[in-house]
Amino acid sequence: MFVHCFKSRRVSAGLVLALALALGTGPLAFAAPPSAAPAATTALPWQQVKLLADVMQLVKQDYVEPVSDATLLTNSIRGMLAGLDPHSAYLDKSDYQQLQIITTDQFGGLGLEVTQQDGAVMVVSPIDGTPAAKAGIQSGDLILRVNGTALDGLTLDQAVALMRGKPGTVVTLTALRRGVAQPLSFTLTRTQVHLTSVHSRLLQPGYGYLRISQFSEDTADGVMSAVKSLVQQNHAPLKGLILDLRNNPGGLLDAAVDVADDFLDSGVIVSARGRAPDSNFMRRATPGDILAGAPMVVLVNAGTASAAEITAGALQDNHRALILGTQTFGKGSVQTVIPLPEGGALKLTTSLYYTPSGHSIQAEGIKPNIVVPEFKLTAPTAAETLTEANLQGHLANNAPAPQPAANLSAKDQLAQQDFQLYEALNVLKGLTLAGRD
Repeated sequence: MFVHCFKSRRVSAGLVLALALALGTGPLAFAAPPSAAPAATTALPWQQVKLLADVMQLVKQDYVEPVSDATLLTNSIRGMLAGLDPHSAYLDKSDYQQLQIITTDQFGGLGLEVTQQDGAVMVVSPIDGTPAAKAGIQSGDLILRVNGTALDGLTLDQAVALMRGKPGTVVTLTALRRGVAQPLSFTLTRTQVHLTSVHSRLLQPGYGYLRISQFSEDTADGVMSAVKSLVQQNHAPLKGLILDLRNNPGGLLDAAVDVADDFLDSGVIVSARGRAPDSNFMRRATPGDILAGAPMVVLVNAGTASAAEITAGALQDNHRALILGTQTFGKGSVQTVIPLPEGGALKLTTSLYYTPSGHSIQAEGIKPNIVVPEFKLTAPTAAETLTEANLQGHLANNAPAPQPAANLSAKDQLAQQDFQLYEALNVLKGLTLAGRD
């Protein structure tokens, strides 16, 4: 159901590379299981350990129902990690198997990317073409209930588990949206989600449009093929390109780096910093720009997250593209998934991503060079205006009906359907003209 950015991590026991479509996490890395318990760098705080043991004994002794040691210890581990940040978590054997299942290119679900903010489950963005996107769920919506079950007090993984299910089954989500007084209800049918990450078309002769809905294993190849196809359709090199990363919740780190590299000749693309030596790395661009320096505009919004922010930040900081839209989500932490001997895994935040200029993405996001809010230009309704035609008993006008909206120029239709894209095209044309001077 969800897409995120993962990175590989080297450990002494070996390397397992996994960049997965995860639920409600930041960039992830899968590490090999530890062969032995790591040596403690400091002495254990035995007073606190004794406190934990004392609390467990009291619960076992006085709680209204019997509770096993295994349950108490598992819940203690979950609480320890949940108290760190919204993305660190303990995965039992079943949770870990589910995480591995959704690392494939297709999976069952609703097509939602979520995170947890102040205890509430918030939508980062819906994935293009999925039940969530078709139902009209939006970035920023707060999911209150799943099939009537309140999510308050649940961990993010528990909330996600309620939304997962067999394709073909129905789930009802109750959500709260900013600016809407009453909660909204969405009834969706879970489906097998197929991730086609790259879509393209010519907006006008010479000006291409490329949308990436998430970063998966085939995204970089898809971008290369799409640009070649646009050039063939145009019968000439492109004058400029709009890269649409709106509502792109992330995906593979390597794919995001490769896409940025496609349009860069040199420079840093992204770096990561953490406490452990293997949590620090830097990725650089290699020579070769598939657009040969033609101007670019990148579209972003609040649903642009994780790997998508890495690509946008790299193109912005290297002065390769102008960023247009609204501030991005700000998911810039890296989670490493470390398998545990009993079959579960530890999902732990290990580092933060930084743009080439050294700007941390985490909780900050990417600020557009040109801020353009999201809205559609539509004619006012009768309820919004008072004219002669609104008055009871008015004389009828027998003149021929006005031309339908379908006869609007392509420019006006684009302005009505997607104002941000319309503005991006205007900016791109301006960059093209400026480049000729």
